[in-house]
Amino acid sequence: MIKAIDSQRCHSFSDRWHSITVFLAAFLALAALTACDIERRKSDAELGLNPQQISGRKLYDNYCDRCHRPYSTKGEKGPGLKGIFQHPYLPMSGLPANDERVSEIIRYGRHEMPGYSQTLDAQGMQDLLAYLHTL
Repeated sequence: MIKAIDSQRCHSFSDRWHSITVFLAAFLALAALTACDIERRKSDAELGLNPQQISGRKLYDNYCDRCHRPYSTKGEKGPGLKGIFQHPYLPMSGLPANDERVSEIIRYGRHEMPGYSQTLDAQGMQDLLAYLHTL
């Protein structure tokens, strides 16, 4: 009788352990699939960036990256900027997705985003826009 109880406990423990393992594996697989929107950061050479775009990427890294993910449509504090110029309108504001409107938002800010008119000169703005077009 004691052997039968020990055998049942062993099977019960084994069944629970198997269920937990299957659940964890399914959870990890789901987590991996949902994180696929973010790509590994590629080098300037891998992206084929020209010198102006490289300069713009450095500006982006200094001023924009803390709130806007460049290779994702999901953002941190602000929207992700992947494909920002590939649609006719900007996702948050509904403004036309063109250099004039995007540079206006960068210069003057919007909602919680600060303006960078005192930080970026005309060349810096052109470099940043050139990089944004690569996203």
